[in-house]
Amino acid sequence: MVILEVVGVLVGVAAVVAGGYDDSPGLQGLGLLLALGGLVLLVRAALRARGAGARGSSR
Repeated sequence: MVILEVVGVLVGVAAVVAGGYDDSPGLQGLGLLLALGGLVLLVRAALRARGAGARGSSR
């Protein structure tokens, strides 16, 4: 799962760079959303691995 999130961040960053070269704001926006979404998922996975992600539940 972490590998997919890292790949998503990398593809998002590549889309932002490619959109910048091609002067395409739509591609940059989609790339930014993809990169930020991947980062959020990575942070959530890291927090869950540390045991801090389950608020109030006793898993």
